This record gives sequence, structure tokens and C-alpha cells, in this order.
Amino acid sequence: PQNPRTPETAAPRDGLVCDLRTWAHQALKAFDQAIAAMASLLRQTQKALGRLTAKDNIKFDALSRVSHVTDATDWRVEYPFVVLTPDSEAEMAQLVKGCIELELTIIPRGGGTGYTGGAIPLTWQSVVINTEKLEGMSQVELLDLPGVDRPVPTLWTEAGVVTQRVADAAERAGFVFAVDPTSAEASCIGGNVAMNAGGKKAVLWGTALDNLASWRMVTPDAEWLDVVRMDHNMGKIHDAEVATFELRYFKADGKTPLRTETLVIPGKTFRKEGLGKDVTDKFLAGLPGVQKEGCDGLITSARWVLHRMPEHTRTVCMEFFGNAKDAVPSIVEIKDFMFAEQKRSGVLLAGLEHLDERYMRAVGYTTKSKRGHFPKMLLLADIAGDNPDDVARVTSEVVRLANSRSGEGFVAISPEARKKFWADRKRTAAISKHTN
Repeated sequence: PQNPRTPETAAPRDGLVCDLRTWAHQALKAFDQAIAAMASLLRQTQKALGRLTAKDNIKFDALSRVSHVTDATDWRVEYPFVVLTPDSEAEMAQLVKGCIELELTIIPRGGGTGYTGGAIPLTWQSVVINTEKLEGMSQVELLDLPGVDRPVPTLWTEAGVVTQRVADAAERAGFVFAVDPTSAEASCIGGNVAMNAGGKKAVLWGTALDNLASWRMVTPDAEWLDVVRMDHNMGKIHDAEVATFELRYFKADGKTPLRTETLVIPGKTFRKEGLGKDVTDKFLAGLPGVQKEGCDGLITSARWVLHRMPEHTRTVCMEFFGNAKDAVPSIVEIKDFMFAEQKRSGVLLAGLEHLDERYMRAVGYTTKSKRGHFPKMLLLADIAGDNPDDVARVTSEVVRLANSRSGEGFVAISPEARKKFWADRKRTAAISKHTN
């Protein structure tokens, strides 16, 4: 043999074999202990949480766990230990309290459409609390809100209500629900609050934060917290000199008051100058729940203010074929023109969405132009007003602004044609989600 076994080489090799055998025994022992600990925790969980919700809502099966291992990011780290699917909002605080006592990491989850990884378990000792069964929703109600001098149209929903259902309910009553993310047909209200969701209507009515009258959540201490907006300015929150919120805490029973706090926050702190919504600002001046991605509690319900859309609306699809650096300034030009026009004639920019070339190619966008080559940028806009002549005039001017930047404008007037423009955008968003 090339390496004959000698007394000098045998001892080190035998020592390594002994070490390997020791390590193997240690690994098997640790594995056995882990299995025993997991089995013990399973029994404890069934016993502790079984008193707080139906046993069918405590899911250890493989299908439930694998279904909650990731969200729209498709990132995968660990399987959750257990998945909870509570039947009602009233169960939430006690369930959170039980999970804390079991020392489980709590992960709130709704529709699972998030792209930030907020619903991804990072440890096996985690529990995903799925709020999709919390589907309570009121009719549109005219309410007197604190500090507002007139009744306001509002709509209350639990956290598991799909966003599009809220928009449809508002539309049936003749109003508009301002929160309109591209995931509206799958995302849930709890996530809209936790992510401070926006959408095409944010240009006029702002994001979720601007349109919340109040919301309810469970804190990491398993307390109930009602957050109520005082003196709502019925517009974008950064336009208000100050934004005032009353924080009302209750015990896990939901009835015993604990304390009340008041937050008075300068309105301008909610938006970054020149940027708008700052997704990196998770503190958000200490305001609980909103834009925290579930890190400081579980959203269980919310009450929203609704808006009334003007009588006449046109949708404009603008395709830009010049250099991207020349096309992008048109976004600012159109916004500045529309904001000035709003003061002059009352015609509103009720929706605006931007798609760049890479996005359009990824989703297989079909250009409306006959130029024979692909656009560098796409803008979709809703232009609305009560005077049809003013709406037509302003729409023509917006198309002219697009033309000056090597763009073409296509106008949809009928409700069916307008919905098709936006439906195409939503369909491409869905395709993009599956191709990322």
C-alpha cells in the first residue's frame, strides 16, 4: 500500500475515528432531545391554546405548515411549529398571551402577498397567526368622528377582509376606498394597515395612514390597543399641522381599561421631503401598528374614511418612446399641472401609476402605439371632475404634455374601457408576481 499503517500513523487516525464516533453520538443525542422537546411543546401547545380557540384552528399538519413557510417573496428559512386560524377578533389577545407563555415567536399573516418577508418564520419555535377568517365588515356608515364638524362616510372591517371587497362595498354605496394596491384582489386589510399600503389613488387621497379613522390591534404584551385619529383633516396627513392620536389600552379580556395616551405628531414627519412615503421609516414617530409590518402587534380591525369620486372620469394611458431620462420628468410635469388645475377648475388627478421598461418587458406588455417598437415608460392616470368639458380639456392637455416628451396618449371614457385599462395593469402585476 502507498500509505502503510504504522504505529506512528495509527494513533492519530484512531483518535480521529474516536472523535467522529463521539460527535455522531452527540448529534444523535441532540436530535433525540430535540424530537422529545418538540413533542412536549406540541402537547403543551394543544393544552394551552385548546382552551382559547377551537381545536381545528390549531394546525400542526404538514400542509398547513408548508403553506405558511413563505409569502410572495418565496424566501424560505424554517417551517413554523404551528399555524393558528382564529375564528374571531375576540380570540386574538388571549391567543397571543398563550403563545407568549409558550415562548413561541409570533408571526401575523393575512393574504401572504407581501414582498418584504414579514410573514416568514426564521425559527422552528414560531407560530403563524393567520387572520383570514376575520371577515367581518359593516355597511357604509355616516359617523361623527372626533373633531370633525360633519358626518363622515366610513366603513369598518376586520383584518382578514380582502381589499377588493372593501373597494366594491364602497363603490356600491357611491363612494371610493382610497387604498388600492396592485394586490387588491388577494391582500387583506390587516396587511394594508401594517404596510401602510397605497396604490394608484394615493396621489389624491394618500396611503392607508391618511385614510384610517381608527384601528384595533393586539400588542406584544397581549393587551388590546385602540388607536383613534382625532381631528382628522380628511386629506393627506402631511398637510395637517399636527396629527393627534388617542391610544386606549385594555387587558386581554378586551373590557378592563388600563391606560390612555395621546400622541401629537407634526404632520410633516410622516412624509420624506421629495420622496413621499418613506418605507425605511418603521418607527413612524412612535405611532403603533402602521408601517410596522406586524413587528409591534397584530392588526385585528380598522375603520376607514371613504371619499366621493367626481361625476366624470377619463383614464389616460401614456406610452413614452424617448430616452428614459427625458420621459421621467413628465411625471412631475403632469402632477404639477394637475395640482394647479385642481385649484383652478376642480379637476382632479384621481389616480397615477408608473411602469418602467424592464417591468413592462417582464410581464409581456403589449403596446397600444403603432410605432413598431417598445416604449421606455408607461403612465396610467385617472382624471376626474364634475364638469365634463373641463375633464376633456384637462385630459387633452395631459396628452399634449406626454407628446412633448416623445409620448403618445390613449384615452378611455366609458366605465368598461377605463376598467379594462386598469384591469390590464392588475393582470400584469399578477403575472409579475409569479415570474419574480
